[in-house]
Amino acid sequence: MSNMKRLEKDSLGSIDVPNDALWGAQTQRSILNFAIGNEVIPLEIIFAIAQIKASAAHVNNHLGLITTETAQFITEASLEIIEGKHNDQFPVRVWQTGSGTQTNMNVNEVISNIASKRSNNTLGSHKPIHPNDHVNCSQSTNDVFPAAIQIATIVTLKDTLIPELTKLIDVFHQKSKEWKDIIKIGRTHLQDAVPLTLGQEVSAWASQLETALKRIEINIEELYPLPLGGTAIGTGINTPKDFDNLIALEIAKQTNLPFKTAANKFAIMASHDGLVNIMSQIKLLAVTFLKIVNDLRLLSCGPRAGLSELQLPANEPGSSIMPGKINPTQCEAMAMVCTQIIGMDTSVSIAGSGGHLQMNVYKPLIGYNIITSINLIQNACKSCRENMIEGIQPNKEKIKQFLDNSLMLVTALSPSIGYEKASKIAQLAHEKNLSLRQASSQLNYLDQEEFDKLMSPKSMIGSD
Repeated sequence: MSNMKRLEKDSLGSIDVPNDALWGAQTQRSILNFAIGNEVIPLEIIFAIAQIKASAAHVNNHLGLITTETAQFITEASLEIIEGKHNDQFPVRVWQTGSGTQTNMNVNEVISNIASKRSNNTLGSHKPIHPNDHVNCSQSTNDVFPAAIQIATIVTLKDTLIPELTKLIDVFHQKSKEWKDIIKIGRTHLQDAVPLTLGQEVSAWASQLETALKRIEINIEELYPLPLGGTAIGTGINTPKDFDNLIALEIAKQTNLPFKTAANKFAIMASHDGLVNIMSQIKLLAVTFLKIVNDLRLLSCGPRAGLSELQLPANEPGSSIMPGKINPTQCEAMAMVCTQIIGMDTSVSIAGSGGHLQMNVYKPLIGYNIITSINLIQNACKSCRENMIEGIQPNKEKIKQFLDNSLMLVTALSPSIGYEKASKIAQLAHEKNLSLRQASSQLNYLDQEEFDKLMSPKSMIGSD
């Protein structure tokens, strides 16, 4: 920004604003009064607010509250914001007023000044459109900001996370099919257990992710009802009749998503349970991913002193001191992302309970954590898929070695000789370092032909 200043006015008086900034007095006050941290409101929320402004302008013009020319100025400026042409004009921090008023006014002022610039008026002149009287017409921050979080959350989920998650699920299904005939030893309590196929093991991960995806898709539905038209506290003061229905329909038309007006705006403005809920679904996805990547780093640990049943791609050197070391770095990155999201969910849950009487005052935190979590887990998901999961290979030799030496195959003998005798075979094999076949032969609980028939791993894996 230029060191040159211009004087802008708001209801509190005048304040210096950088000469080339499109924001105005209220944004500048926010910059000075809330110099807390480096986190700014996500652009996804800014774009959603701009969409609300454009839709409100259309409806306000239709209802006779603003002229066609004013509506056009607002709509064109809003579109420029949505297209990302003014991303550097939204410097307001997350840690501001709990309603998000400074961010709403930031967008209002930028729209006003874009119009001033376009019409050859002085920046800050509020000509031809005023940030409050025209851009904010029929609105309040209290209904705009939560609606923007809802819109941004749905759009970001649908445009980024859901498509990426679908790709990863497809990769796991492909791996499951490719590895359906590779029989390996299962593990419970991190100890040897009965066999399964590597395909079955991978199918569990695909199924977990499919379930997480369905949870997200189902719970998105709660975010389609918008509080717009409720204005300050839900009563709709200073808003014309039917504005709420018309703006919801206009946003639905522009986004091609089934938005509608909320039946009870008091509830959706005082509490953001739907947003808390969707954050919980993102948290559950993080929990699922954390389980999967922990499985992957266990199954790939080694290469000589661990399980090493899976071989992960060698993307980079793993140690500054140990030559040749390769680490499961994608697993670790995803694990950190998941841990961060679990913590952010806790913050959103606490914030969601902060609705005092007619308004929740943790809106910026809720919006920031949700959008940040969606983007984080989408990025991590893409990185994991491209840099690790697509390139995983089974170590068939190691898998067969573990399977052949497993004592838990003895489980298949229990129906024929009973649990106690089967236990004695396993114990003897372990104590004397014998194979199960050798231990069974010594104890002579059943003939070797019957033993060989019962001890076929292929007969123990069930059917897919």
